[in-house]
Amino acid sequence: MSPTNREHIDLAFGVLLKEASEKRALRLTALGPRIYIGMATCGLAAGALETKRAFEETLEASGLDAHIGAVGCLGHCYAEPLVIIENPGFPPILYHQVSPGKAKMLVKSFLVDGDPLFEYLLGAMEENDLIPPVMDSPRFCQETRIITEHCGHLDPEDISDSIANGGYAGLVAALKSTPENVIEVVRASGLRGRGGAGFSTGAKWEMARQGPGTPKTVICNGDEGDPGAYMDRAILESNPHQVLEGMAICGYAIGAQRGIVYVRAEYPLAVKIVARAISEATRMGLIGKNILGSGRDFEVSIFQGSGAFVCGEETALIYSIEGRRGMPRHRPPYPVHAGLWGHPTVINNVKTLASVPAILKRGSPWFRRVGSGNSPGTAIFSVVGKVHHAGLVEVPMGTSLRKLVFDICGGIPHKKGFKAVQIGGPSGGCLPEGFLETSIDFDSLNEAGAMMGSGGLVVLDEDDCMVNLARYFLDFTRHESCGKCTFCRIGTHHLLGILDRICKGEGRDRDLDSLETLSHAVKNGSLCGLGRTAPNPVLTTLMYFREEYEAHIKEARCPAKMCRALTAYYIDLEKCARGCDACVGSCPVDAIFTTKDRKKAIDQSLCVKCGECLTACPTQYTAVRKISPAGLAPIIERPARPQAVRSDEAPTHEEGIT
Repeated sequence: MSPTNREHIDLAFGVLLKEASEKRALRLTALGPRIYIGMATCGLAAGALETKRAFEETLEASGLDAHIGAVGCLGHCYAEPLVIIENPGFPPILYHQVSPGKAKMLVKSFLVDGDPLFEYLLGAMEENDLIPPVMDSPRFCQETRIITEHCGHLDPEDISDSIANGGYAGLVAALKSTPENVIEVVRASGLRGRGGAGFSTGAKWEMARQGPGTPKTVICNGDEGDPGAYMDRAILESNPHQVLEGMAICGYAIGAQRGIVYVRAEYPLAVKIVARAISEATRMGLIGKNILGSGRDFEVSIFQGSGAFVCGEETALIYSIEGRRGMPRHRPPYPVHAGLWGHPTVINNVKTLASVPAILKRGSPWFRRVGSGNSPGTAIFSVVGKVHHAGLVEVPMGTSLRKLVFDICGGIPHKKGFKAVQIGGPSGGCLPEGFLETSIDFDSLNEAGAMMGSGGLVVLDEDDCMVNLARYFLDFTRHESCGKCTFCRIGTHHLLGILDRICKGEGRDRDLDSLETLSHAVKNGSLCGLGRTAPNPVLTTLMYFREEYEAHIKEARCPAKMCRALTAYYIDLEKCARGCDACVGSCPVDAIFTTKDRKKAIDQSLCVKCGECLTACPTQYTAVRKISPAGLAPIIERPARPQAVRSDEAPTHEEGIT
């Protein structure tokens, strides 16, 4: 690139940066408090709109003038709605679970009277002498944020906020370099695909650049279909410009002039925010025609997927965009050689593309210092299940599972025992307590029988049945199979049938051998990653929790008391309080009756095993027990109910009714 072009780029971006910085400074120096509310999907689901409305109404009633802004997901989904308040004279303070009632209290007590209400805050957002900073808490201080560095701090619908905080600086650095050098920087960083496969990003870009044919295309894979996973959605909703910047850098490196953000239609907020981001970035010359006067073009559009899990596989995704049924095809040729409409195509996950701008700004040696060995950088997980502080967590590769689950996310609630983590989405593996020291990286997890996947992690406690868990994920992958492969289409169906029988107490001695044989057949015979990894939950639970399978088959007993057919609810009469009707009102099928000594019992013939009586029983009594039917106490006969009198048999007035 000529010095003149570099000057054009610097000048054009310098103007944008100056305007964005001035706009941000004007907001920060404005008088009055500033309130920032997390308005990503997790915040909205927790009631952030109602919280925002309560702030607006209370501020108006109090006569206060305050700026109320929307930000994305901070990652602490367990604490939503989250609110950051910047009140003059105080450091910025992060408040958790801010209901409309709390919002009104914060306005009156904090913004009017100056009392920060310590019982409602998580901490200060910066070092100070008044309030402990949030960075002192394990949930904050043990993360290393690269991809999500600005998530929850920026207004995702204001491009100026992004530019003022370093957005698009990586693109500028790329445009001032050569495409070959950009690819080499990415290759030297060791960045591997965050969609699950872990393939070298730099190597993929190099193959696409060398691939014959035009036009070339960059596709951002935001088809996030794993149950409980929402990393990609949170990034697109919280900092879409970081993803667009990564796409533009990739487009420049491989010689592509168009990009497509493939996002599932079930993410309407992400679609809306990304569409706005594309419009703003195009208007400001950061994507589109002649980017920053460089002579390079890169047009970006959105494609909304229909929600098929198999479309996360890149060849199925391409078929979907082309208007065909989303089904994987044989490879080679790979998409980098023959992808969309037969032309070279790079498909990268949202997290992969969001990692690129930081690498271009700070250099590949910096990125390699984060993480471990063959897995540099960070990993983002959506941690869900039986854990105190569920949400998005970004940690360096090489962090142990124990540190993630117990030190960062707070461990298991209700003093329950840890049982396993299911990692890697529905096709991942289940690892027991003995694997808690396993490093979170591509190679270590594969060796343990699990996989990195796209970043879903489910924490399980002693009340979870591993057989039922395997059945649940098999049911998901069976429904999501495109049906192209016989092994996947038929094999997952038969695997699910065996697991269904075992969970009902109808298992056979040969079932365990059948599960293993069939699982390996499905893995070896399937065409795409969905089929090849679908049996992973079955194989890992068989390997590490075989005794649970044997209890289901040989004893018709579920050790975790989770499988409905193998559990029952029973009321301990010695602990049941006379006159307490809590369980009666909770039963949806009128299965609970009063005994002759005015205590309660359950009619097992009517009980649907919903567990509502167990929840309703007052803690001081805890009379309701969840047990195995084999251990059921003697059944108490229900008193015969009075027969209803039919109208045609009712006595008449003449017979003495007055």
